[in-house]
Amino acid sequence: MQKAVIGPATLYCGDSLEILRDLDGGFDAVITDPPYSSGGMMRGDRQVKPSEKYVGHNHYHEFYGDNRDSRSWAFWMTQWMSLVSRLVVPGGYAMVFTDWRQLPTLTDVFQAGGFVWRGLVPWDKTLSTRAPHTGYFRHQCEYVVWGSNGPLPKSQHGGPWPGMLSQRVIPSQKLHMTGKPVELMEKLLAPVVPGGHIIDPFMGSASTGVAALRRGYRFTGIEMSQQYFDISCERLEGELATLKAGVLCD
Repeated sequence: MQKAVIGPATLYCGDSLEILRDLDGGFDAVITDPPYSSGGMMRGDRQVKPSEKYVGHNHYHEFYGDNRDSRSWAFWMTQWMSLVSRLVVPGGYAMVFTDWRQLPTLTDVFQAGGFVWRGLVPWDKTLSTRAPHTGYFRHQCEYVVWGSNGPLPKSQHGGPWPGMLSQRVIPSQKLHMTGKPVELMEKLLAPVVPGGHIIDPFMGSASTGVAALRRGYRFTGIEMSQQYFDISCERLEGELATLKAGVLCD
């Protein structure tokens, strides 16, 4: 296991199932984008490399964990969610991304992992999304399954927040094959207590981490891929330097 501390961010390179067991609690939210193991209807479709499933993304590094069938994916998801639920404070948030194929399974897993499921936040990627072919509706939305660790108290800093988020993906800004826009992640942070601590067990290229730093949160991220861990470290170091420069200019 490799560890890096970058200002208010702590990053780990390794398997989330191992690292989560050793972390102390006190996180105010888990916000994460785990591998969907989607991109196909049959087991054989799902077992090919992500760069082959997600057409046009072969210039990114490959990532792990995207080749499970539906039952093994559900079991694995329940494992890590059970581990992370003990780390999130009572009343803390859980927000987990998925697509249309895995949405029914995730809503079951979410509850099996110990969280209270409270709803969905569709992410509208706008009409810029690719349509499979002319006979299809566009696969224009992904989904955030959200809830809390036990009862959810009334917010002391605002809300209710929008129940659907629109944010276009700009390919030139992505550092990961399935990377989410930082602006989208900033919007998801809104319900979390200001200055709180966010954990992302599937950090990827650290979009959640960048959003957390910009909004004044602490961040803990875990990533199995050495390449993406290195990208995340470099990205957060650059973000922290930019934020410090902005403070000095003010």
